[in-house]
Amino acid sequence: MEYRKIKDEDDDHDVASDLESLKGKPHTVASSNIALVGAGSNERTNWKRKGGRGVVTCALTILTSSQAILIVWSKRAGKYEYSVTTANFLVETLKCALSLLALTRIWKNEGVTDDNRLSTTYDEVKVFPIPAALYLFKNLLQYYIFAYVDAPGYQILKNLNIISTGVLYRIILKKKLSEIQWAGFILLCCGCTTAQLNSNSDRVLQTSLPGWIMAIVMALLSGFAGVYTEAIIKKRPSRNINVQNFWLYVFGMAFNAVAIVIQDFDAVANKGFFHGYSFITVLMILNHALSGIAVSMVMKYADNIVKVYSTSVAMLLTAVVSVFLFNFHLSLAFFLGSTVVSVSVYLHSAGKLR
Repeated sequence: MEYRKIKDEDDDHDVASDLESLKGKPHTVASSNIALVGAGSNERTNWKRKGGRGVVTCALTILTSSQAILIVWSKRAGKYEYSVTTANFLVETLKCALSLLALTRIWKNEGVTDDNRLSTTYDEVKVFPIPAALYLFKNLLQYYIFAYVDAPGYQILKNLNIISTGVLYRIILKKKLSEIQWAGFILLCCGCTTAQLNSNSDRVLQTSLPGWIMAIVMALLSGFAGVYTEAIIKKRPSRNINVQNFWLYVFGMAFNAVAIVIQDFDAVANKGFFHGYSFITVLMILNHALSGIAVSMVMKYADNIVKVYSTSVAMLLTAVVSVFLFNFHLSLAFFLGSTVVSVSVYLHSAGKLR
């Protein structure tokens, strides 16, 4: 495949082996992220001094922990009264609009150049449908997995995308993984399994086999989409990331529109596009869009340890809130498992080859 030919252009830089660290690079992207206008080292230093890092870190922790809670909370009698395809369409639309806002700011400050103009060629655009389609299926699975897993369990299992991303980097882009990172992968599997242990039932694990299968498929889809997108962007490093985000989200909107027609056309035609929407549904859509922005800010202006901290705290925060909202039982197994997962995520971050 074409992306196999892509080589590193700067061996002196740390090459990220997971999707989350890709979000912090000036020319990398994931579908849930909107890159912000670049800042120099002085701006970054001033940003840290003003306490912006702490504010965004707290925001990222709250947004991450509330993702699963809002999805579960948006259900009525165990079902989604709204169309999940329309919700995904609105998320992609909001991201696209935010990309345009960022570009408008760039055009105002720097003018329109070859690297930040929206006009492009067919060869540049034709590669974006693949990751957009992968994210479509991944985002749809994100709703249906809650038939088999609770919100805290979802926060634990979604960390499996770290493994899929790392392995796919090794296979596709030939990135080497350190021994510490491989050890982190093993710990991550152990932590996810431990957190799912169920001592109050004949079933060993709280999440059934279909739930595990969906979690693994989601991790593979997310990992492959992230690796493929990173390969696309490296083909033209000088291209403004907001332009690339814009085209990715345009295809995301198109594919979600097709999903609406295929899956929910009758419901949307008879009941309306926004049928079943509630205040919680709107918050959920905003959350999915703003989470990507918060991740971009943390990874751009702070460092990967901040992201690790946010992920770890978010897992426990989700569990605590779920105790009050959904009568979740915070067991010793879950606490120990989430602790092991936190350690494994840290090892994965700290063990990157330089």
